[in-house]
Amino acid sequence: MSDSVLYELDGGLAVITINRPDAMNALDVPTKVALRDTVIQAAGDPAVRAVLLTGAGDRAFCVGQDLKEHLGLLKRAEETGEAPLKTVSEHYNPLVRALTGMRKPTVAAVGGVAAGAGASLAFACDFRIVADTAGFNTSFAGVALTADSGASWTLPRLVGHARATELLMFPRTVKAPEALALGLATRVVPSAELAATARAFAQQLAEGPTVAYGAIKAALDFGASHSLSETLDKEDELQNLAGASEDHRIAVRAFVAKEQPKYVGR
Repeated sequence: MSDSVLYELDGGLAVITINRPDAMNALDVPTKVALRDTVIQAAGDPAVRAVLLTGAGDRAFCVGQDLKEHLGLLKRAEETGEAPLKTVSEHYNPLVRALTGMRKPTVAAVGGVAAGAGASLAFACDFRIVADTAGFNTSFAGVALTADSGASWTLPRLVGHARATELLMFPRTVKAPEALALGLATRVVPSAELAATARAFAQQLAEGPTVAYGAIKAALDFGASHSLSETLDKEDELQNLAGASEDHRIAVRAFVAKEQPKYVGR
């Protein structure tokens, strides 16, 4: 691990914190490496049943690329002829693949601003619990760049193609109330309540039927790009997977006994 990325595992919930509050949690290379590796670790750890991603401090969730460092990297790229933004393939792409591809729920706790790749990371999570003082800004076009970190895939799925085009080509800060109305935020809460609310929300998911949650994510991903007939076959496959889980048996027994199920994530 790194000082710039903190990791805590508690009761099946992995809490990952981008820890550069003095830099508004901007992503320099060491932070991107640590964040990528930490998310990949959480995705592959069977003890992890849900992931909560957040940023330290109350000014920012994450403002994306550390542009001070980036300026130096651009200069070096000019001198060496190397790709100026190889960070996309080396850091952002594997990080977003791990966030979106893990078959366990992911929650972003967004306090302050989420901009650029920081906004993209929040969009890549299944849920976004947002402070009432927070906001999203795609910001890429503001520095003459296109979307990365999956925003061209996740953002249209949240707000629709036309609104995504607008937000990417005319970047502005979408404040929490509008973010809720557009579908960028799952829930908006007072800033002072963000940490506790987001953790409780994520913990509830970690204590839920996580095999079923993973199957739901797989079904939605598949259905977004396949025909109805193919999706029905995929649902059949995934339902058999969920139906064979210990959690399904626990749920049915609890329902018959009129008790609350206590899931084990298997």
